[in-house]
Amino acid sequence: MVVPRRVLADAGVTLVVGAINAMMIHEASEPGSRAVDAQAYLLGALMTLPILWHRRRPIAVLLLCSLGLFGYYSANFPGISPIGVLAVPLYSTVMAGHLRWAAGIIGGFFAIGFFVVVGRKGMSFLEGMATFVTHWALAAAVILLAEVVRSRRALAEESRERLRLLAEEGELTAARRVAEDRVRIARELHDTVAHSMATITVQARAALQLVGEESQAAPALEAIRDTGSRALRDMSATLGVLRAGAQDGERDAAGLDRVPALVDAVRAAGVSVELEVIGSHEGLGDRLDHAAYRILQESLTNVLRHGGPRVSARVRLACGPRGIELEVADDGAGGTGAGGHGLRGMRERAEALGGTFEAGPRPGGGFVVGVRLPAVNP
Repeated sequence: MVVPRRVLADAGVTLVVGAINAMMIHEASEPGSRAVDAQAYLLGALMTLPILWHRRRPIAVLLLCSLGLFGYYSANFPGISPIGVLAVPLYSTVMAGHLRWAAGIIGGFFAIGFFVVVGRKGMSFLEGMATFVTHWALAAAVILLAEVVRSRRALAEESRERLRLLAEEGELTAARRVAEDRVRIARELHDTVAHSMATITVQARAALQLVGEESQAAPALEAIRDTGSRALRDMSATLGVLRAGAQDGERDAAGLDRVPALVDAVRAAGVSVELEVIGSHEGLGDRLDHAAYRILQESLTNVLRHGGPRVSARVRLACGPRGIELEVADDGAGGTGAGGHGLRGMRERAEALGGTFEAGPRPGGGFVVGVRLPAVNP
């Protein structure tokens, strides 16, 4: 059993006070008083014993120590300085914020003692004042010291609280600025991208009507029209996330349920894509679902942009309780734009979810992207 340090410290303080009190009793001498005996030392020990609890019950300990001193003085033993016993509980009482109780108890103790001593010894008022003035000064010094320490601690605590509030205010200000930046970015995206995508979609629809559905160009125009429409919906979802500034916005964003449509669009653009899906992504979480889809989308986009003519790609998507494994390999000659931002963005998405990302040229030509995303809570 480990004894707390405070308990050991309080026991040490009690022993020190008890030893000092015993020495004062041993050296005390006063004409007409009772000789010091075992009872005097016993009373000295009893009046110091409550100091063990001076932290938890400071007022009660101060009262008990005062009563112990009254018992000692009432037995007509030689007088000792009361501050030796009362200093610790008096200090603790003030430190606990009970200044009035401390002043009232110590004031009452000295007032009663003053009149008892003056009456018993037949002293004049001035003689009694001269006898007690030292004890009063010591008691006042203990109270003043405790109040100064308590005030400084309270000031330090207040300063810490102010610093905490300032830090929180700074975080709120930073969050507000981030939100403002999100809104600004949303406006810029809308102005620079959404209008262009809408124009492309409308033009593709018009061209499809002109050439007719039987034309050889019809599949490509349909792919352009459908891809533009999906891009506009995704853009709206992205703008909503930027304005809301919360991850919950990703819950309505694109997911792996759109993989067949994505693959069809890439095939319509002239890339032969072989798709292998193992398992189901249901229950793996919206963030994981969204990140996997975006990585696959970016990988196939890179194949379109950099794979060259007559390129083919193979997509392997494996979903399970442990997460998602995705591999996109192509046999193109142009790589996948390793110097651009696409690979960096995919890597950031994977690492943000605790996953791994690998990308590089294939030994037999082409490029391969491999991603492992561990399961996360929805």
